[in-house]
Amino acid sequence: MNFYIRSPYGHYPMYRRMPRLPENWDSVENQIYFPVDVREKDDTFTIIAMLPSLKPEDVDIQIINETVTLKGEFKTEIDEDATYIMHEQPTGKFCRTITLSDMVDSSKAQASMENGVLKIEIPKSEEAKPKTIKIANMKK
Repeated sequence: MNFYIRSPYGHYPMYRRMPRLPENWDSVENQIYFPVDVREKDDTFTIIAMLPSLKPEDVDIQIINETVTLKGEFKTEIDEDATYIMHEQPTGKFCRTITLSDMVDSSKAQASMENGVLKIEIPKSEEAKPKTIKIANMKK
C-alpha cells in the first residue's frame, strides 16, 4: 500500500546520482497525495487524514458548503551537499479537496490531531437531514 506519491519531476523518474534536472527540462509542480478516509454515519461526516510529522498549526482546514479543503506543507530538511540514493519523505505544499454528499454545518465542525492523524467531524446541516411530514386529514 502506498501512502504518498511525490513527483517533483512530473512523469519522469528520479535517477540515482542525479543531483537535479537540467534547466531546460520542464517539471510539474510538486504533488503530494496522502491517504484520507471519509465516513458518513448517522448525521455526521468523519474525515481521517494521515499527515505524519505535521503539527496542528501546519494544517489549514476550510469548509464551504459541502466542500472540505486541507492545505499545508511538509517541511523536510534536504542536504544540498549530499547525493540521495532514495528520497521518499514528502516535501512541499499540499492541497486536498474533498466533496461530501450533503450540506454540512461548518460552525459545529471539530478537528483534532494526534500522532500525525488528523480527524475532522462535521455534522450535516439541518437542511440535509431527512424530514418526516405528517399527512393532514381533509374533512368535507
